[in-house]
Amino acid sequence: MGHAGMAAAAVRYLRSAGVPAAARPVEALPRPELRAVGDDERAPVDQAEFRRVLGNFATGVTVVTAAAADGDPGPAGFACQSFSSLSLDPPLVCFMVGRTSTTWPRIARAGAFCVNVLGAHQGELCRGFAVSGADKFAGVVYDAAPVSGSPRLAGAAAWIDCTIHAVHTGGDHLIVVGRVDALGTGDDDVAPLLFHKGRFV
Repeated sequence: MGHAGMAAAAVRYLRSAGVPAAARPVEALPRPELRAVGDDERAPVDQAEFRRVLGNFATGVTVVTAAAADGDPGPAGFACQSFSSLSLDPPLVCFMVGRTSTTWPRIARAGAFCVNVLGAHQGELCRGFAVSGADKFAGVVYDAAPVSGSPRLAGAAAWIDCTIHAVHTGGDHLIVVGRVDALGTGDDDVAPLLFHKGRFV
């Protein structure tokens, strides 16, 4: 699927999810046409080896949250280590989420989200948000992020309150771009929670 097709698909997805018009993606800038890699050029990569090698890249750990959209029983959230800043002007961030995620459609319906950057003391909190099917917010202390109203977790090292700006396909994941509406840090100088080679460090 070409870039224009992906942008159109993202618009259709967000519309079908009931995302407010203000949160829908803006028109993408044109880019040069790029030739696809042919099957005979692509080196096969074993998935286990892919995970092993990429596990050497240490990442921070976040929890992405969203307020309950109409019809949802409560707020949504999931643990996410594939988060990054993207652009300074305009201020954009991005995260990646599996296309089979059951939490992502709830965030898409909300049209906005808050990225909670976890501190070193929040490993158990992260594990709680990494499970599927449980009430992830049971016993979790949070307040409302100032613009979106998404859960802002107590004790987090930093928080970034965003509106969904665009969604792109990336293999078995979606690349979600958020426009930053507000952000801040925790009260204390909190060391970050890091993930490296399959475990917290």
